[in-house]
Amino acid sequence: MRRYVVGLVLLDAAVAVVAAVAAGQLRFGGDSPPLADPQYASLVVLLPLAWIAALSLHRGYDPRLLFVGGEEYQRVLRAGVTVTAGIAVAAYTVQADVARGALLAAVLATVVLDVVGRYLLRQRLRRAWAAGRHLRRVLVVGHDRSVAAMARQLRHERYHGLGVVGACLPPTDPAGDPPPARVTGTDLRVFGSFEEVPAAVRCCQADVVVVLASPELDGVALRRLAWQLERDRIELIVASALLDVTGERATLRPVDGLPMLHVEHPRLTGARRMVKTVADRVGAALLLLLLAPLLAVIALAVRLDRRAPGPAIFRQVRVGRDGAEFRIWKFRTMHVDAEARLASVRHLNQHDGVLFKLRDDPRVTPIGRVLRRFSLDELPQLVNVVRGEMSLVGPRPGLPAEVAEYPSDMRRRLVVKPGVTGLWQVSGRADLTWAESMRLDLRYVENWSLTLDLVILLRTVTAVLRRSGAY
Repeated sequence: MRRYVVGLVLLDAAVAVVAAVAAGQLRFGGDSPPLADPQYASLVVLLPLAWIAALSLHRGYDPRLLFVGGEEYQRVLRAGVTVTAGIAVAAYTVQADVARGALLAAVLATVVLDVVGRYLLRQRLRRAWAAGRHLRRVLVVGHDRSVAAMARQLRHERYHGLGVVGACLPPTDPAGDPPPARVTGTDLRVFGSFEEVPAAVRCCQADVVVVLASPELDGVALRRLAWQLERDRIELIVASALLDVTGERATLRPVDGLPMLHVEHPRLTGARRMVKTVADRVGAALLLLLLAPLLAVIALAVRLDRRAPGPAIFRQVRVGRDGAEFRIWKFRTMHVDAEARLASVRHLNQHDGVLFKLRDDPRVTPIGRVLRRFSLDELPQLVNVVRGEMSLVGPRPGLPAEVAEYPSDMRRRLVVKPGVTGLWQVSGRADLTWAESMRLDLRYVENWSLTLDLVILLRTVTAVLRRSGAY
């Protein structure tokens, strides 16, 4: 962790220097070396210091905000606003004759380069975690079933950097018999009961203790456990029973000395929703203009394919926001009789849920396989976004027959517009189980924000290049 934070500081200083030098070159146009000008030489020296100070002010080096989610990138953006405001105030105070455009370009370049650099560092660390390196050793404390579920989730989602190495369970009966040697259904070793957590930490050399909801571990017991772990500087995490609720919606407030977790409702309406709608339609229109040549080439290739004659565009009824049906647009990737042939291949389904997914579907055309591999068949859905039927980011729209089979909880995903891309798509697409894909869609609905949309759009590019789960 210390090495990672030091690396972040060095990265932040480097990108600020590069941005300042580039802004000076832009300002002088190469006619005069920027460092020969005292003001711009000062910018090269002061911008890195100001940038690191602003990031520290906005907790850009706090380990609790790194690695997961978009909170780290939000801190970088806030630091950019702080530095811009600080430079403006300082320039006005000392009446410095400095080109404002060059200063703004320097700060903007710093923000962009820093976001990209931090993303690349995060991906490098996650690859190490996926290989089982640099994981923090976790001891899970709770009841058997909840411990097993938590262990499976943490082992599957290695991007948290937590590696479960052991567990502590309550006694098996009131008589005080010791817990079993292994957690049910797993190979996870049990190191004792709740009273033996400090000894278990030393035995399995844990760095983190995760406590799950248990009636035996009330406030007094947790406080005593925290005091015991404090001596060895072991991190204590209390897992909430709430599902898919991020820190923006949960606030810890004391009520008469008791810490109460207040949970706000997700913000699905209002000004932010209007901003999302406008950004979706404008962004989709611009993308249609930029991608028009590519769209035309793909349409001609599909239309003129003699091996699979038929129209270039495939339209299909899907279910959108609040259950309203609409026709989705896609480039045709299957033979025109694909719907009629579905019954003959349904028994080959490789997905465990209501979706039908087949890696080598015989109904897919040769051109269609290429389009699906790079998700190019989804591009016409930008038209649906412009028409207001879809969003750039959101849960994928289901077929009416699929939606009819949704359990009651999963209908929650219909309170927002479906998206061209989403959290499910950037997390593995068809390689995920039905339960995992639904959980990711619900997580998006419960924690929607403009920043999350931006992060998903950026991750979409890497997901398309990886081509994982695309078939």
